[in-house]
Amino acid sequence: MSAPAPPTRASFTVKGWHVAAGVVAFFAVVIGVDSVFLTLAYRTHPGQVAPRPYEAGLIYNAELERQRAQAALGWRAAAEARANGLSVVMQDRDGAPLRGLTVTAILQRPATEHGRSELTLTETAPGRYGVAKADLSGAWDTRIEARAESGPAFIAERRLTWP
Repeated sequence: MSAPAPPTRASFTVKGWHVAAGVVAFFAVVIGVDSVFLTLAYRTHPGQVAPRPYEAGLIYNAELERQRAQAALGWRAAAEARANGLSVVMQDRDGAPLRGLTVTAILQRPATEHGRSELTLTETAPGRYGVAKADLSGAWDTRIEARAESGPAFIAERRLTWP
Protein backbone atom coordinates (compact mmCIF):
# COMPACT_ATOMS: atom_id res chain seq x y z
CA MET A 1 0.00 0.00 0.00
CA SER A 2 1.20 3.43 -0.68
CA ALA A 3 1.23 6.43 1.58
CA PRO A 4 -1.56 8.89 1.17
CA ALA A 5 -0.63 12.08 -0.70
CA PRO A 6 -0.28 15.16 1.43
CA PRO A 7 -3.21 17.54 1.09
CA THR A 8 -2.58 20.19 -1.57
CA ARG A 9 -3.00 23.80 -0.79
CA ALA A 10 -5.69 25.55 -2.80
CA SER A 11 -4.30 28.08 -5.29
CA PHE A 12 -5.18 31.75 -4.89
CA THR A 13 -8.10 32.95 -6.98
CA VAL A 14 -9.23 36.54 -7.39
CA LYS A 15 -12.73 36.95 -6.17
CA GLY A 16 -15.19 39.78 -6.56
CA TRP A 17 -14.50 41.29 -3.19
CA HIS A 18 -10.77 41.54 -4.07
CA VAL A 19 -11.57 43.63 -7.16
CA ALA A 20 -14.01 45.81 -5.22
CA ALA A 21 -11.45 46.42 -2.47
CA GLY A 22 -8.77 47.31 -5.06
CA VAL A 23 -11.04 49.82 -6.84
CA VAL A 24 -12.09 51.42 -3.55
CA ALA A 25 -8.46 51.64 -2.38
CA PHE A 26 -7.36 53.20 -5.69
CA PHE A 27 -10.01 55.91 -5.59
CA ALA A 28 -9.40 56.54 -1.89
CA VAL A 29 -5.73 57.29 -2.66
CA VAL A 30 -6.65 59.56 -5.62
CA ILE A 31 -9.24 61.48 -3.58
CA GLY A 32 -6.85 61.80 -0.63
CA VAL A 33 -4.01 63.19 -2.78
CA ASP A 34 -6.38 65.60 -4.58
CA SER A 35 -7.71 66.82 -1.22
CA VAL A 36 -4.17 67.53 0.00
CA PHE A 37 -3.30 69.42 -3.22
CA LEU A 38 -6.52 71.48 -3.09
CA THR A 39 -5.95 72.40 0.53
CA LEU A 40 -2.34 73.45 -0.11
CA ALA A 41 -3.32 75.45 -3.20
CA TYR A 42 -6.09 77.31 -1.40
CA ARG A 43 -3.92 78.13 1.61
CA THR A 44 -1.03 79.47 -0.49
CA HIS A 45 -3.12 81.50 -2.97
CA PRO A 46 -6.75 82.20 -2.08
CA GLY A 47 -7.44 83.74 -5.51
CA GLN A 48 -7.40 87.42 -4.62
CA VAL A 49 -5.08 89.19 -7.04
CA ALA A 50 -5.27 92.75 -5.73
CA PRO A 51 -5.75 93.91 -2.15
CA ARG A 52 -8.58 96.19 -3.34
CA PRO A 53 -10.01 94.61 -6.50
CA TYR A 54 -12.91 97.05 -6.88
CA GLU A 55 -10.62 100.09 -6.87
CA ALA A 56 -8.21 98.31 -9.24
CA GLY A 57 -11.11 97.72 -11.62
CA LEU A 58 -12.05 101.40 -11.54
CA ILE A 59 -8.46 102.40 -12.31
CA TYR A 60 -8.39 99.90 -15.17
CA ASN A 61 -11.63 101.31 -16.61
CA ALA A 62 -10.20 104.84 -16.40
CA GLU A 63 -7.08 103.66 -18.26
CA LEU A 64 -9.23 102.12 -21.00
CA GLU A 65 -11.13 105.41 -21.35
CA ARG A 66 -7.83 107.32 -21.55
CA GLN A 67 -6.64 105.00 -24.31
CA ARG A 68 -9.90 105.51 -26.25
CA ALA A 69 -9.52 109.29 -26.01
CA GLN A 70 -5.88 109.01 -27.07
CA ALA A 71 -6.81 106.87 -30.09
CA ALA A 72 -9.42 109.47 -31.09
CA LEU A 73 -6.70 112.14 -30.97
CA GLY A 74 -4.76 110.26 -33.65
CA TRP A 75 -1.32 111.40 -32.50
CA ARG A 76 1.79 109.29 -33.04
CA ALA A 77 5.12 109.36 -31.24
CA ALA A 78 8.47 108.00 -32.32
CA ALA A 79 11.24 107.89 -29.73
CA GLU A 80 14.91 107.44 -30.46
CA ALA A 81 17.85 106.78 -28.18
CA ARG A 82 20.70 109.06 -29.21
CA ALA A 83 24.24 109.18 -27.92
CA ASN A 84 23.61 112.57 -26.31
CA GLY A 85 20.08 111.96 -25.00
CA LEU A 86 16.51 111.34 -26.06
CA SER A 87 14.71 112.49 -29.20
CA VAL A 88 10.94 112.29 -29.76
CA VAL A 89 9.03 113.05 -32.96
CA MET A 90 5.33 113.93 -32.53
CA GLN A 91 2.92 113.76 -35.49
CA ASP A 92 -0.80 114.14 -35.94
CA ARG A 93 -3.15 111.76 -37.75
CA ASP A 94 -2.01 113.01 -41.18
CA GLY A 95 1.71 112.87 -40.38
CA ALA A 96 2.10 116.61 -39.86
CA PRO A 97 4.44 117.67 -37.02
CA LEU A 98 2.79 118.71 -33.76
CA ARG A 99 4.19 122.00 -32.51
CA GLY A 100 4.04 123.74 -29.17
CA LEU A 101 3.51 120.69 -26.98
CA THR A 102 4.71 120.23 -23.42
CA VAL A 103 6.63 116.96 -23.55
CA THR A 104 8.05 115.13 -20.55
CA ALA A 105 9.67 111.73 -20.23
CA ILE A 106 10.30 109.36 -17.36
CA LEU A 107 13.25 107.01 -17.76
CA GLN A 108 13.72 104.02 -15.51
CA ARG A 109 15.42 100.67 -15.67
CA PRO A 110 13.17 97.69 -16.51
CA ALA A 111 14.02 95.78 -13.33
CA THR A 112 14.58 98.55 -10.79
CA GLU A 113 13.80 102.16 -10.04
CA HIS A 114 17.49 102.93 -9.46
CA GLY A 115 18.51 105.79 -11.72
CA ARG A 116 14.91 106.86 -12.42
CA SER A 117 14.78 110.34 -13.87
CA GLU A 118 12.10 112.74 -15.05
CA LEU A 119 13.05 114.89 -18.04
CA THR A 120 11.45 117.89 -19.74
CA LEU A 121 11.96 117.89 -23.50
CA THR A 122 12.24 121.07 -25.55
CA GLU A 123 11.19 121.56 -29.14
CA THR A 124 14.30 121.48 -31.35
CA ALA A 125 12.50 121.49 -34.72
CA PRO A 126 8.83 121.43 -35.74
CA GLY A 127 7.39 118.32 -34.10
CA ARG A 128 10.80 117.16 -32.82
CA TYR A 129 11.51 117.30 -29.10
CA GLY A 130 14.73 116.42 -27.37
CA VAL A 131 16.73 116.51 -24.20
CA ALA A 132 20.41 116.03 -23.52
CA LYS A 133 21.16 113.40 -20.92
CA ALA A 134 24.58 111.93 -20.42
CA ASP A 135 25.40 108.64 -18.69
CA LEU A 136 22.68 106.63 -20.43
CA SER A 137 23.61 103.09 -21.37
CA GLY A 138 21.69 99.86 -21.64
CA ALA A 139 17.93 99.34 -21.66
CA TRP A 140 15.53 101.91 -20.24
CA ASP A 141 11.73 101.98 -20.07
CA THR A 142 10.57 105.36 -21.33
CA ARG A 143 7.17 106.91 -20.62
CA ILE A 144 6.60 109.95 -22.81
CA GLU A 145 3.77 112.35 -22.01
CA ALA A 146 2.84 115.08 -24.51
CA ARG A 147 0.18 117.66 -23.78
CA ALA A 148 -1.22 120.58 -25.74
CA GLU A 149 -2.34 123.71 -23.89
CA SER A 150 -5.84 122.26 -23.69
CA GLY A 151 -6.96 118.71 -24.11
CA PRO A 152 -5.98 115.28 -22.90
CA ALA A 153 -2.43 114.05 -22.51
CA PHE A 154 -0.88 111.69 -25.02
CA ILE A 155 1.14 108.91 -23.37
CA ALA A 156 3.52 106.56 -25.16
CA GLU A 157 5.66 103.91 -23.55
CA ARG A 158 8.74 102.49 -25.20
CA ARG A 159 11.79 100.46 -24.24
CA LEU A 160 14.88 102.16 -25.61
CA THR A 161 18.46 100.91 -25.62
CA TRP A 162 21.47 103.19 -25.45
CA PRO A 163 24.90 101.91 -26.48
